[in-house]
Amino acid sequence: MAGTEKVQKKDGYHHGDLRAQLVAATRELVEAKGADHFSVSEACRVAGVSTAAPYRHFKAKEEMLVAVAVDGMERKYQRMVKAVSDKPKQSLERIHALGQVYVAFATEEPGVFRLIFGQSQDETGHEKLMEMGLRHYGFVESEVAQFLGRGEVDDDARHKAFMLWTFVHGLSYLLIDMKTAILDRDVNVNGLLMDIGRRVMID
Repeated sequence: MAGTEKVQKKDGYHHGDLRAQLVAATRELVEAKGADHFSVSEACRVAGVSTAAPYRHFKAKEEMLVAVAVDGMERKYQRMVKAVSDKPKQSLERIHALGQVYVAFATEEPGVFRLIFGQSQDETGHEKLMEMGLRHYGFVESEVAQFLGRGEVDDDARHKAFMLWTFVHGLSYLLIDMKTAILDRDVNVNGLLMDIGRRVMID
């Protein structure tokens, strides 16, 4: 993320959309500069509102960042649901699709991705984040259990779901941190996702 990127100020906002406008502005700044360099006053400038406006919906800067994290998790969850909706039940394609969504979200929105996991370090103070994290992971576990033909999520399904998550999470960070650039070959992300899915679920 280049801190020198220019963030465009919005032309205005509809009063009823004030919260959404502020969340969108905060998200834009998080992507451009990172959560550590985000300021409420700059979010107000980008959203085109007064510096007093955020306090109608947020008590502090931290709450604005949490709202962006929650919004990101909800959008990622909806992408996960949509990605498997047209795939055959109990198919490896569904497992592959979940991995694709995870990595795609991380590489498309690295600032929000980092924010989600940065905020989640203090999940006990953010019940909504904890709830959504469990919702995400529960969805993956249920897909794994379904693939295995289990009527419920058992220990084997939990173990395999954890293996899949650790792989895609680690791969996502390697990609957004550009650590794969040291390799003397192209990284076939889809090929890796298919391979790990097959190895965990079938081999």
